[in-house]
Amino acid sequence: MTRIIAGRAGGIAIDVPDSGTRPTSDRVRESLFGALESADALRGARVVDLYAGSGALGLEAVSRGAASADLVEKAAPAATIVQRNAGRVAKSMGRGASITVHRAAVAAYLDRPCGPWDLAFVDPPYDLGDGELTAALTALLPRLAVDALVIVERSSRSGEPSLPEGLVVERSKRYGDTTLWWLAPA
Repeated sequence: MTRIIAGRAGGIAIDVPDSGTRPTSDRVRESLFGALESADALRGARVVDLYAGSGALGLEAVSRGAASADLVEKAAPAATIVQRNAGRVAKSMGRGASITVHRAAVAAYLDRPCGPWDLAFVDPPYDLGDGELTAALTALLPRLAVDALVIVERSSRSGEPSLPEGLVVERSKRYGDTTLWWLAPA
């Protein structure tokens, strides 16, 4: 069972799609969000969770103080689950955070007016090609706030993602089969 780890919605159970997604493990989320809180990157942040899956990353951010989250998921079954999870988190928190679920492909969503975001989670399926990831990051870049942070989650076997001009790697951290890449506008 997956849960929101901490914050105002801490302990709330969230559903995970049966197939087609690879939820971020509790261990990785705990480490990531501890680092984000330490960097004061969550309080009042405008967040986007691309390839949302269950919505766990964006919902955890809202639980821990983000002002808003846009959760983007293309697959209809997963988007339905994200909507249900968003409802649970919103209900447990009461007022104060805006959570919006967008059933759309990442490229189509980023092709329309949206943002700016302070924090972006990019956690595509591990089989997403490097070219598709680079295209998504390229489309995301002009939608970021000046001091934004982008977290890319990939298989450790994938290696460093190819970045568009204008994004740089600040650091990376490996957790077994998963690596998190911390990116920032150049």
